[in-house]
Amino acid sequence: MVAVVFGARGNVGRHVADGLLAAGEQVRAVSRTPATGPTPGYEAVVADLDRPETLPAALDGADKLFLYGMLDPQKPYDIEKVTAAAAAAGIRQVVLLSSVAVVLDPAADHPVARLNRTIEQAVQRSGLDWTFLRPGTFATNTRTWWAESIRTGNVVRLPYPLAQSAPVHEKDIAALAVTALTEPGHSHQAYTVHGAESLTLRRQVEHIGEAIGRPIRVEHVSHEQARADVARTMHPVVAEAIVGQWAAADGVAALTSVIAEKITGAPAHAYAQWAVDHADDFR
Repeated sequence: MVAVVFGARGNVGRHVADGLLAAGEQVRAVSRTPATGPTPGYEAVVADLDRPETLPAALDGADKLFLYGMLDPQKPYDIEKVTAAAAAAGIRQVVLLSSVAVVLDPAADHPVARLNRTIEQAVQRSGLDWTFLRPGTFATNTRTWWAESIRTGNVVRLPYPLAQSAPVHEKDIAALAVTALTEPGHSHQAYTVHGAESLTLRRQVEHIGEAIGRPIRVEHVSHEQARADVARTMHPVVAEAIVGQWAAADGVAALTSVIAEKITGAPAHAYAQWAVDHADDFR
């Protein structure tokens, strides 16, 4: 049988596809646009969660599915049509990349929490075997926020340099997904995933500087300026939530977890290692 990976060229999905392939699975790597160049070991398929008519061909003959939740509050896909297509194709198992927002404040009406909660509930109703991964802060967010200013001005502008977070390496999220899809014991489980260490934003910037071989200047800016900066790369509602989280985390240790190591058996990647892995993104 085949394991289908949506977003197979994304930050997490590409590692899920690689991990499944290494585990001996047949992998169908699904992306919105055609792959350029060879895809060794994969069956590359073009499909889009926003276009339900493309799903049957992507899911045909498969029994496992890696699915991502809400990526853009302005572009939520129709999860009911996705689960219907999965059930009709004979998919038995789905691992959903959701969000910690679902559990941080169950009563919150924030778009990220609301949309991911809706997706989770639809998957639960579908009759599929499910596992939910609910990461907190993605380490890759820091690339989105800071890479351009580091490359062009060797500076990161922060409103709360001592705000703490526990960034999660995308490889750890992917390893959890691969384990859930290939090993028993993860049916109807929801895993909240934080990084294994709490770091200030300033220390995260320092780790990037160490990885690229030069110190990076931190410039203090207002809450409003930071919100505008983040909104250049993320939806304004999400930008407001992120800067609000920084304000609340100013001088406060972040939640950490060892769930990645507990489930996969491999130690979680430190943020310093993430910075090394992505050093070229900041040069």
